[in-house]
Amino acid sequence: MIRRKKPPTISHVAQQAKVSIATVSRVLNGTTPVDDKTAKRVRAAINKLNFVPRHAARVLAGKRTHTIGLLLPEISGAFFQPMLKGIEAGAHDAGYDLLIHSTQIHDPSHRPLGEHNTDGLLVFTNSLDDQELARWHRIKFPVVLLHQTPPDSLNIPVITIENKNGAAMLINHLIEIHGKRRIVFLRGPEGHEDSVWRARGYREALEIHKIKFDHSLIASGGFDDEEAFITIQQMLTNGIDFDAVFAGDDDAAIGAIRALRMAGRVIPGDVAVVGFDDIPFARYLSPALTTVRAPIEEVGREAVRQLARLMNGEQAEALTLMRTELVIRESCGCAPASTISNPLQDELISSTRR
Repeated sequence: MIRRKKPPTISHVAQQAKVSIATVSRVLNGTTPVDDKTAKRVRAAINKLNFVPRHAARVLAGKRTHTIGLLLPEISGAFFQPMLKGIEAGAHDAGYDLLIHSTQIHDPSHRPLGEHNTDGLLVFTNSLDDQELARWHRIKFPVVLLHQTPPDSLNIPVITIENKNGAAMLINHLIEIHGKRRIVFLRGPEGHEDSVWRARGYREALEIHKIKFDHSLIASGGFDDEEAFITIQQMLTNGIDFDAVFAGDDDAAIGAIRALRMAGRVIPGDVAVVGFDDIPFARYLSPALTTVRAPIEEVGREAVRQLARLMNGEQAEALTLMRTELVIRESCGCAPASTISNPLQDELISSTRR
């Protein structure tokens, strides 16, 4: 007769980490602060032993919480409102409550969301380290990533938008229709995948038009209006010559426009400015902002759909790419408004191409 190996207990974790059972319990529950070094040692023991707390084991064994969780690095800027709206609506339609946690100020000894209080998690880019993703993958806990690809060894579904082709459409428009050659790119936060793919679209469009890439035209906008404002001010002070600004998102475009106006530059007469996302106030700027429309709310809804499939024991799409569209308004130099669909995409693409 083959005996099943008994699962590790909290005692095994305590022995492995060389701490008391009470300390392991405090790390798991997050009720009392634990020294960082001790907490890391306990976490390492939990991961090594693949320990699942008893209350979480009961959930994984079939007792549902009817709740999904969302992890975000922060909740700021105009981007998050439509995404949260889509996730909330998707969760409601699927019959789930929603718990949200911002990891901007995060105690590594405390897991506010996870297998102990949710049936599955949505994880926005830069919200969680690979080690924790790997742990959830090992215990087969349902997770869907937003705007972030998983580590190579982990098969975790991803929902994102077609960043590269969207950016390329913008740059092609500035070059072909308006004759721009010195185009600033205000990139997003370091390591942010949306920014990385938008940068690739920017560079590929320059290459197609045989325009030499200039490092002096790449600067940080941080997906933030204040950071973009300071960056454009500095570029103007340094005498960098440019005739257009591709802001990594619409918030950064606002900051760029403000800096240019303070310097007496006319938009779009002196400098064209374009953004990305098409958040609601983009059309109300003066001049109205030419941008790429990203289906932010639908990304949220689709993420919940894919997570629900996992929670129901079904297969989810490995990668879901959502269509982007070029929205032409006045800030690039065009007459008001038209929308150009991305010819390289269907409305919803499930594939491995970014």
